[in-house]
Amino acid sequence: MNKSIITILLTFITLYIVGTYTHKTILVNQDITLPLSIEKLYLFLAGFSILTCVNLLLLSTLPKISEQLGFIYLGMLMLKIILFSTVFYHPIIKQENLILTTKISLIAPIFVFLFLEVIFVVKILNNNR
Repeated sequence: MNKSIITILLTFITLYIVGTYTHKTILVNQDITLPLSIEKLYLFLAGFSILTCVNLLLLSTLPKISEQLGFIYLGMLMLKIILFSTVFYHPIIKQENLILTTKISLIAPIFVFLFLEVIFVVKILNNNR
């Protein structure tokens, strides 16, 4: 279990560092400014993905709860969407017209972190059977 937790931590921290650096480099090279902080976006996504995966891993050890892990993950995903909307309300929702680069800069990291998160969740659920 400790090895799995360390793997999750290292993977998401590495993705945070590489993703933030790459994203900022691309934006600087293209001379693009965004209404939101790339660091905060990546930090939120990495932090919540780590919490989700580690919590599911720890909950998978409890026999009564292990059968409901899929539903717990769906609840955590809804919580992530609500918190994301709350945290990034002003830079995203308050603006009437977001330019295409802002939309892409927002959606791309969301899908990358979600994809990696789902891979870990599927492994946890498969090991639980």
